[in-house]
Amino acid sequence: MNGDESAPHQAFRRVSLRERGFLADALRTETVGGVLLLLAAVTALVWANTPGIKESYESFSNIHLGPSALGLDLSIEHWASEGLLAIFFFVAGIELKRELVAGDLKDPKAAALPVIAAVCGMVVPALVYVAVNGIGGGSMAGWAVPTATDIAFALAVLAVIGTSLPSALRAFLLTLAVVDDLLAIVIIAIFFTHQLDFAALGGAVAGLVVFWLLLRKGVRGWWVYVPLGLVIWALMYNSGVHATIAGVAMGLMLRCTRREDEELSPGERIEHQVRPLSAGLAVPLFALFAAGVPVAAGDLAAVFTKPETLGVTLGLVLGKTLGIFGGTWLTARFTRASLSDELEWADVFALATLAGIGFTVSLLIGELAFEGEDLLTEHVKAAVLVGSLLATLLAAVLLKLRNAKYRRMTEAEERDEDRDGIPDVYTQDDPEYHLRMAEMLEAKAAEHRRTAEAITSGRSE
Repeated sequence: MNGDESAPHQAFRRVSLRERGFLADALRTETVGGVLLLLAAVTALVWANTPGIKESYESFSNIHLGPSALGLDLSIEHWASEGLLAIFFFVAGIELKRELVAGDLKDPKAAALPVIAAVCGMVVPALVYVAVNGIGGGSMAGWAVPTATDIAFALAVLAVIGTSLPSALRAFLLTLAVVDDLLAIVIIAIFFTHQLDFAALGGAVAGLVVFWLLLRKGVRGWWVYVPLGLVIWALMYNSGVHATIAGVAMGLMLRCTRREDEELSPGERIEHQVRPLSAGLAVPLFALFAAGVPVAAGDLAAVFTKPETLGVTLGLVLGKTLGIFGGTWLTARFTRASLSDELEWADVFALATLAGIGFTVSLLIGELAFEGEDLLTEHVKAAVLVGSLLATLLAAVLLKLRNAKYRRMTEAEERDEDRDGIPDVYTQDDPEYHLRMAEMLEAKAAEHRRTAEAITSGRSE
């Protein structure tokens, strides 16, 4: 912020050097995790649809483990959705806290565009679902299924199609996903919590208070926090609130601002440690047990004929695209927020289609929305897969068309003509940069003069 209140607040602006390093690390991990997620989903689909072994998929998913006396005698599939995803939401909680105190969401005016885009990107798909099911006479229970964006899968698509997406646009995608995750958490907490056990909920809250006090006192050591986190998770699960909420709450409690003697804040340090576990193990294992949908001809037909499944598919493909693009355009049109001069609306549209990849959280909400209706749950899962696939194909085409521009922008961002190890875009306002460049150019000019003199001398002889 430069103090000029009349200046427009640009979105997709170039991120700071510190933010750039964080994004590079986070996006690298999420991209690798997204590839693993894709492999897990394909494995699940093959396993669940191959004659001779497909029966083993269901029987393995339904194996129960855990102490029943503690209310934790859960199937492997249940452990994946309630337990492993708590790790994913723990990282999401840290991401949200970091964005709020040190990232793009710190300045409300600058954050307005991605936040409004994320909100519209959840509201419009829900409205599409409601409209389709209102006309078709379907169940309204699945309105929240197409509202989620899977950041790992979206980044995996970027990695697979080989685009050179600029860091500012990647930052927008990550910010969009963080807000999306937050709203998905709110939806799960409010709309998919049924009967509450107030004793267990009180115990979980007490555990969170202890967790916060230990952090405030500066107590360190995984042997303290991991057992406490497991107790909080178990109490939250038994309370009737979805257990992933415990992960979010603990992530939000971590300090994400650096002190003078710190290279990384506690939140950043723990996120670096836990993110590979989340992206590389927790989310792919969830996908392995959630994406194993029997895909018969009738199931695929149901995706486009049942109002519930058609609403999910259209919500992801059309609702997400129109919501995010429309929200971004309206915000830029009627507020002082604006796009970077380096970007065009075609870039935003391509990004909006990419956000239609729902997968992880969409599959989770689908299970919660249609609990007890096994056949409809399977059809909704198939709709999530089909919708995500269609969004992937559309985004791949659009991003390929934009690839040439992305490559030029990335090359400009990476240019380091003064060879100080820092891209020139971050040092062009520093007098030292221009002095280094002047010295290098003077040395090069002197070399050209010597060469010219040598050539002239050789000709005269």
